[in-house]
Amino acid sequence: MTRKTTSYRLKLPSRTDNLETVRKFVADLARKAGFGKEDIHKIELAVDEACTNVIEHAYENAEDQDIDIVVKLGPQKLTVIVTDRGKTFSPGDIETPDMEQYIAELRVGGLGIYLMRTLMDKVQYRSLPDGKNQVKMEKYLEKRS
Repeated sequence: MTRKTTSYRLKLPSRTDNLETVRKFVADLARKAGFGKEDIHKIELAVDEACTNVIEHAYENAEDQDIDIVVKLGPQKLTVIVTDRGKTFSPGDIETPDMEQYIAELRVGGLGIYLMRTLMDKVQYRSLPDGKNQVKMEKYLEKRS
């Protein structure tokens, strides 16, 4: 029997005080999908980073904009789609950071995209024709013995 995909949606104002609500939303759904603690933490962190990037970069900390988060639970995977109407960017222009240099320079910030790509199994960025931006992240549920 094939399990269907179920979608859940959360739409919130672009404020950092909403990040806890976002983390709880995705963690609860990841738990429901059967992910373990470590993967749930990875999903939470990746989605937090995606939303923080929207707040700080796409919306430049403007609190009157919305972030739309859709979580899809499908057979053996969880998909998170974060959509905004802020400034676009080209993720291909962002290089993988040299972590040794990053630490040596005591830099702060700038690891959001790197973290998302490291924590999730698949990450895609799209600028839609209607002026929206989307980041789509997938995490696959590993079969447990």
